[in-house]
Amino acid sequence: MASTLLCFLLFLPLLDHVSANSFLFEGFNNNSKLTLEGASVIKTSALLRLTDRSTNIVGHAFYKTPFKMLNKTNSSLQPNAYSFSTYFVFSIVSPRSGSGGFGLAFTIAPSTIFPGAEAGHFLGLVNSTSDGDSSNHILAVEFDTVNGYKEDSDTEGNHVGVNVNGMNSKITEPAAYIEAGTDSNVKEDFRMAKVDAVQAWIEYDSKSKTLNVTVAPLPLLRPNKPLISYPIELNTVFKENMYVGFSASTGSKETSFHYILGWSFSVNGDAPLLNNSELPNPPPKEQDPSSFPWVNLAIGTLCVLTFTLLCLLLYQTLCKRYMRFEALEDWEMDCPHRFRYKDLHTATKGFKESQLIGVGGFGAVYKGVLPTTGSEVAVKRIVRGPIHGMREFAAEIESLGRLRHKNLVNLQGWCKKKNDLLLIYDFIPNGSLDSILYNSNCNFVLDWGQRFKILKGITAGLLYLHEEWEQVVIHRDVKTSNILIDGDFNARLGDFGLARIYDHDQISHTTNVVGTIGYIAPELTRTGKSSTESDVYAYGVVLLEVVTGKRPVSSDQFFLVDWVVENYQLGQILEVVDPKLNSVYDLEEVELVLKLGLLCSHNIADYRPTMKQVTRYLNFDDLLPDISDWRRSVSESSSLSLGFLEATSMMSVGTSKNLSSIDIMSTNSIDAGR
Repeated sequence: MASTLLCFLLFLPLLDHVSANSFLFEGFNNNSKLTLEGASVIKTSALLRLTDRSTNIVGHAFYKTPFKMLNKTNSSLQPNAYSFSTYFVFSIVSPRSGSGGFGLAFTIAPSTIFPGAEAGHFLGLVNSTSDGDSSNHILAVEFDTVNGYKEDSDTEGNHVGVNVNGMNSKITEPAAYIEAGTDSNVKEDFRMAKVDAVQAWIEYDSKSKTLNVTVAPLPLLRPNKPLISYPIELNTVFKENMYVGFSASTGSKETSFHYILGWSFSVNGDAPLLNNSELPNPPPKEQDPSSFPWVNLAIGTLCVLTFTLLCLLLYQTLCKRYMRFEALEDWEMDCPHRFRYKDLHTATKGFKESQLIGVGGFGAVYKGVLPTTGSEVAVKRIVRGPIHGMREFAAEIESLGRLRHKNLVNLQGWCKKKNDLLLIYDFIPNGSLDSILYNSNCNFVLDWGQRFKILKGITAGLLYLHEEWEQVVIHRDVKTSNILIDGDFNARLGDFGLARIYDHDQISHTTNVVGTIGYIAPELTRTGKSSTESDVYAYGVVLLEVVTGKRPVSSDQFFLVDWVVENYQLGQILEVVDPKLNSVYDLEEVELVLKLGLLCSHNIADYRPTMKQVTRYLNFDDLLPDISDWRRSVSESSSLSLGFLEATSMMSVGTSKNLSSIDIMSTNSIDAGR
């Protein structure tokens, strides 16, 4: 019994250590947990880029907190290295011609700083003097795309190698995998720089003293057998506390982009699994023009003078067609997947009117079925005009393309061809909240439980935009027609064409009055400055809409907020509840939502709650402030709104029916809910 207790006490620190020593990155939305050095940056697409195409550069990215890698619980014994496991997905984008280089390495080291480390074959970890020095205490698993170090040992390009304290690999293997689910020992070779992304599993077993390395192209299943299984003692390599991360470099001529899409790590346990659907899209590969038939044909015909006319014809007809395969600009590398226009044209049946599912702020939205995958999508075709078009197109890619939340519409990708600007989203089957609430042809009515769930979803989406993402996102056009409802009646906030982004420690400097009549906060008509508070105002109007089933404004000068205020002051607030509910609802929840809607749509911005406070109110974690002494001048509010309507009506002469445009609004769009 005593010996059992002693063993338990000896292993108790280890158990705590194991439970805390793991992490998971499914994309990289911020660098607060990473130390970045050299050329490494977090891209707007949530990719971690270690190097760009510059020559002789080094990029480091390490987890900020060191891990305990040696077991020193018994001082009389030589310390043993702990088992560890890591799983990551990387992508190498090489130039259109040439091998690129030099590669990247998963690295375990006693420090995140490598004084004097050189680029090229040294991968930013050592130099010609320190290479191989046992005092380095470095374990590196390299993924190299050029001939090996010193050309006399691991000379095979496109290889995986295990290195200790230097760049002379202990063992190397050409990149390959054995297909999962088979008993075959036949390896399938692949070039790491040619596939979209590569999965890598690295595991060390402290009992067998064996390091296993497995690779496979994404999205294949994990192979049953590792590529490398190498016996190694790490107790003399590791110090007690070690940092884990990546290092990459380029050479004087050989250069590549090196990206990490996702990464997990664990000590004394299996690394957490990555959800591939949550990872950012791999960066697009640059195509070699010589791989296209027209190039070889053009070169051949240039050698024969009699075919000069044919060469000119080929240039005119085919050169423009394949122009998109030229080297991509850096900003395009950050954007989500670029779709082919031909596929989108086929998916929407040539953008037929029968496929039209809605008209947004800057164009029409079509339902489509992608011919490549058979999946349903929504294709937003943006109208490109002299004032807006490309600006809003870029804004939506910049904002929504980087955001990932279950209550936001997922942007799958984009396409740009001449004047056609296209954004591709997940198809949301139930359409907009506006159409469900007000379309007389809708074959069902939302019950209270569904409405309350929808409101909580909108709240979660706005909380993410305002407070939880790495920057502050002001949506600037929160309304029921921009809220989509999926098959499980979850709310998805979309249409980010007017969104603005700024850092958490900055103040928004936008000065244009944008938005939709009925949802525009009063202070915007005076200052033009959007803020999170102006988003909260619009959200408050949505709260009242969902409960009452009435639009914010109507052509007979009806103002929803003022009407609810009047009934509240008369002590009959439940009189405003949507008759379609047939009095079937949770009384406490309905009263909370109505009062919260009034608080959020308060005339004075400072009185409105933050979305974090709103979340606590809706979850009944905090009591709603007493608004019994809350005063709102109905006549003042109405006159303000009427004056604004009159002003915008004068401004709208000769404009289109687009109310979500910058500085220009049209009262003709009121009945359409914009």
